Amino acid sequence: MSGIRDTVGSKSTRASLVTRRTLLVGATAAGGLALAWSVWPRDYRPNLTAAPDEHIFNAFLKIGDDGHISAIVPQCEMGQGVTTLLPQIMADELGADWRTIAVETAPINPLYANTLVVDEDSSVFMPRAGVPDFVQDVRSWARREWAVRHAVMLTANSSSVRMFEGPCRDAAAQARALLMMEAARRWDANWEDCDTQDGFVILGQKRLRFGELAAGAAGLEPPATPVYRASSADPLYGKELTRLDLPAKVDGSANFAGDIRLPDMVYAAIRQGPLGATRLKSINRKAGLASPGVLHVVEHERWVAAVARNWWAANRALDRFAPLFETKGTPISSKSIDSALKAALRADGYRIAKKGDVAGAMEGRPKISAEYLVAPALHASIETRTATAAIDGDGLRVWVATQAPAQCRDAVAAATGLAPGAVTLFPMMAGGSFDACLDHSVAVQAAIIAQQVKRPVQLAWSRAEEIMRVPPRAPARAKMVATLNAAGGIDALVSRIAVPPTNHEVRARLFDNIPSDVAQRAAAGSPDAAAVEGAQPLYAIPHVAVDHCPADIGLPTARWRGNADSYTAFFTECFVDEMATRAGSDALSYRMAMLGDAPLLARCLLRAATLGSWEGGIAGSAQGLACHAMRGSYIALLATARQSDKGIQVEQLVAAVDAGRLVNPAIARQQVEGGLIFGLAAAVGATTDYEGGVATARKLHQLGLPKLSQTPQILVEFLESDREPGGLGEIGVPVVAPAVANALFAATGRRIRRLPLSAHPA
Repeated sequence: MSGIRDTVGSKSTRASLVTRRTLLVGATAAGGLALAWSVWPRDYRPNLTAAPDEHIFNAFLKIGDDGHISAIVPQCEMGQGVTTLLPQIMADELGADWRTIAVETAPINPLYANTLVVDEDSSVFMPRAGVPDFVQDVRSWARREWAVRHAVMLTANSSSVRMFEGPCRDAAAQARALLMMEAARRWDANWEDCDTQDGFVILGQKRLRFGELAAGAAGLEPPATPVYRASSADPLYGKELTRLDLPAKVDGSANFAGDIRLPDMVYAAIRQGPLGATRLKSINRKAGLASPGVLHVVEHERWVAAVARNWWAANRALDRFAPLFETKGTPISSKSIDSALKAALRADGYRIAKKGDVAGAMEGRPKISAEYLVAPALHASIETRTATAAIDGDGLRVWVATQAPAQCRDAVAAATGLAPGAVTLFPMMAGGSFDACLDHSVAVQAAIIAQQVKRPVQLAWSRAEEIMRVPPRAPARAKMVATLNAAGGIDALVSRIAVPPTNHEVRARLFDNIPSDVAQRAAAGSPDAAAVEGAQPLYAIPHVAVDHCPADIGLPTARWRGNADSYTAFFTECFVDEMATRAGSDALSYRMAMLGDAPLLARCLLRAATLGSWEGGIAGSAQGLACHAMRGSYIALLATARQSDKGIQVEQLVAAVDAGRLVNPAIARQQVEGGLIFGLAAAVGATTDYEGGVATARKLHQLGLPKLSQTPQILVEFLESDREPGGLGEIGVPVVAPAVANALFAATGRRIRRLPLSAHPA
C-alpha cells in the first residue's frame, strides 16, 4: 500500500482564512440574529430601506400600514424554495396571514452571515484527528467570527433552513412581541396576555390588525430575549403552502439577470481561451468591427468581448474577431486527467479519517479490492452565466445571480478600481445553479466592459462558453480495499480516493479573487478532507480508513450539488453491494446487519425496500439499493433499471427520507425529486471529454442528459420526525448512481465501476 501521512504537513495552503488582524477587529462571536437581538442598533444595524408606509422591525421583517409583511431573505433563490421556506417560518411564529407575506432580498450585511456553512465547511476542510476539543471550539469561534466580519452570506451546503430557522423565528418573535406591546398599550393591558392570529393581535374579543399597530410598535424596545408563540391550532409550519415565487415564474414576470433592461443598454458576448494559464494573443479587430451590429470590442488579458445592439450580433462577431490564445504548458485532455488520477492513487496520500486498527486487521489476511472512476460533472443549469452592469455616477450597479453577494461585490470593486461601497449589487434569482453561482467571473467581466464602453451592458455567456469555462465537479478515482470476517461481513475497509483538492481552489477563487488556473496550481498536492467527505460510512465496520490522494489534473474544479458525497457514495455503496454478493447475502440484509448504530438510516432502508417491493436482489430482478447520510438528513433508494438497445432504462426510483421537521412538505418533496433527477443525470451523462485544453461538448444535447420521456416513476416518502431540519437540496443526489449501478448488476450480472454508467462499462 502507498505511504500514508497521519498528519497534514506544513505545506502552505489557503486553509486558514483567519488572521490576527481579522480576529482583532469587530465585536462578538455570536453572529446571526443572536447578534442582531443583543446589540442592535448599537453595532450592526439593518441597512434595509423602507417606503413611507413601511416600518423596519429588525433585519428580517418590515410591516406596512396596510398590513403587508416583507420577509427579508438573505439566501439566493435558485429553485430550492428558500423565498418561501424562510417567510413561512417567520409567518408561523408571527401569527400572520399568509396572504399578506411578500419577499425582499437582503442587502449585504454581517447580520446575514451564514456562519453555519463556514463552520461546517472549514471543520471538514481541516481534519479533526488528534485535535483537542477546546482547540476545535476556538477554531469554530474564529471561523464564525470571520464569517460575520466579512459578511459571508453564502448559499450552499443545503444550509438555508438549518442556518436561518432560528434567526427567522427569533426575528418574528421580536416583531410579534412589539405588536402585542403596542396593542396592550392601547388597551391598557399586559402585553403577555395578548396573542396573535391571522394578522391580528387579539385579547379576548379585542382585535387589532398588524398594519394598525406597525408604526407604534416599531418604535418600542423589544424584550431582552425572544418570547415564542404558543402552539397554534392551525400552524403554518408544516403546511404545503403555495410557493411565493411560483406565480411569477409561471406567468413569466419573474426577473432573472437576463431580464434586466436599462436605457441605452447594449449586449456583450465573450470568448475565453483554453483552460490553464491562457492569455489573449491577438484578434482580427478590423474584421470583427465590420460585423453587422457591432459597436465595441473589449480586450482583456484573458478574454475578448464583442459589444453589439443585440446579443446574437455580438456572439456572431466573435468568430470574425478570430481571437488567438496562447497557453503555457501541456494542454489539458481527458487522457492527461486520467493519467494524473492513476498516478495520485499510486502515490502517498493523507489519512483523513480512521477508526480502529486497519493495518493490524488486514495484516496476513486476504484482501478484496475494486477500483472505481468518475468523470468530471457539469452543472448544466438552464440559465447560462449572465450579468448586467451600469455606471452610476462614480460607482457601479451590477445585477447578477450569486451565492456569495459580498464576495461578488468585492471582486467587482477590485477589478474596476472602485471601493466596495461604490458597487451596488442586486442579487437576482438564479435559473438553476448547483453551486455554479459561487463563481463571479461574469459579474467582473460585465463591470469591466461597462466601464470601458461607458454604457449599461448585459453580458451573457453562450452555452458553449458555459460548458467550457465553468469549472466542473472534480473527476475522481478510488481504490476500495476490504477484509471480511468469517460470516462474510466487512471487518476492515480502506477507501483511497484520488481527487483534486477542490475546496482549496474554490476558497482561493471566492475569497481571494485568484484566477482559476492559478488557484488550481497553488492547491495541487494539498490535503483536503472536504474532497473525500461522505467516504466514512455509517456502517458498523470495526476498522475504517479514508485516504485523500491529491491529484494534480491541471483542470480547475468547483463545488457541485452534492459535492464529494456525489462520488464517495458511489464508491462505498457499489463496493458494499459487491461484498454482499461475495458473501452470498441479500443486499438489504447485508446492509441492515451493519446499521445497528445508525437506526435512522436503517429505518429509511427498510421503508424504501418495502415501498419498492424489494425482491432480494436476485438475478434478473433489476433492483438495486443504496443509502447515505449528509447534512443531517438520511436517505435510502431502491432503483429499478435495465439495459436495452436504447441504453440504460431507469424505470423506477423509490426513496425513503428522514430530514427531520419539514417546513413545507411539498417543497421538501420537490427538492428530493429534483435531487434524484439531478443524480440520474450524473449517473448517465452530465459530462464532457477534454482535448487541447477545452471541453469537446458545446451544447446541452451533447452532455448525455436524460430527457423528460426517460424520467422514471419517482416515489418519495418522508419518515415522520421531530428532529431539527436537515438539508434537502443535495440528499437525493448521491444515492442514484450506486442504486442504478447495483440494479444493472442484478439485471445483467455485470458490474459497472465508472460514471457515467453508460461510458465503457468495466
